[in-house]
Amino acid sequence: MPSVVGLLEQHELAARRRVDGLREEADRIQAELAAAEQEWQEWAIARRRVDTVLAPDGGNTAGTEVTDDPRDADAPPEPRDAAKPKSQVPVWRQGLAWSVLSADYQRILKTLADRDRLHQGPLTCQEMAAVFGMDVVPARVEALRSKAKRLVARGWLAERQPGRFTLAAGVSGQGGGS
Repeated sequence: MPSVVGLLEQHELAARRRVDGLREEADRIQAELAAAEQEWQEWAIARRRVDTVLAPDGGNTAGTEVTDDPRDADAPPEPRDAAKPKSQVPVWRQGLAWSVLSADYQRILKTLADRDRLHQGPLTCQEMAAVFGMDVVPARVEALRSKAKRLVARGWLAERQPGRFTLAAGVSGQGGGS
């Protein structure tokens, strides 16, 4: 007849195996979710670009103002290059505030601005994930890499060495322009 301690050890081992299996499955699902979100964002961007190209006036919305609410007709129009929250990353220009970017992009810029201020040099996406307290798994790192590359393409960040990101020349502080 097995001892009570032996039975407890068997149950503990079975529970530990189950927990490990569920953690692996959760990591796999989390990675799959991040990849699906990234794909969804890319399709949404592609759809907006197609909508712009296929617009009756060739995507030129200058001079046309559509308002759903007549009370909004007196509101000043937003600048053409200002981004709607969480929709796109505008091309950086002198004086453009970080507030045009979504919170995720602002977080990347703030982290790199702090490092720049402290003369600590560029960061890799793996290092960023660790700084942000994320699990350093490929899906998270690739999501950060995608955002960082988008910021590089729009002039907010620089990538002087492959995979190592820092603020672009001229981009500094929350105001973004000074």
